[in-house]
Amino acid sequence: QVQLVESGGGLVQPGGSLRLSCVASGNIFMVNVMGWYRQAPGKQRELVATITNGGSTNYATSVKGRFTISKDNAKNTVYLQMNSLKPEDTAVYSCNAGRSTISMYFWGQGTQVTVSS
Repeated sequence: QVQLVESGGGLVQPGGSLRLSCVASGNIFMVNVMGWYRQAPGKQRELVATITNGGSTNYATSVKGRFTISKDNAKNTVYLQMNSLKPEDTAVYSCNAGRSTISMYFWGQGTQVTVSS
């Protein structure tokens, strides 16, 4: 079992920035990839960014150049730095962690990000 707790969401104006955090605990030795997903009202959940234990990253086309995923292994924490935010970035952002080779993943509760003037 892996438990994930997200924080850092809130209300921000277009063009602003936020940093989301996800702290993992439990049986974290099994985790080889972590990521951020988001779901806007009436839309499917979509992948935002992922990072492997080795540090390889992937981003959705819509956030490339604006968002950065990183991790602090000593703190068992993954971050999502979000810059140049747009209204279309508004969504519930959820942290994901797991072992991709067996398609076993764990989810956090999510944190709301609202971009509005």
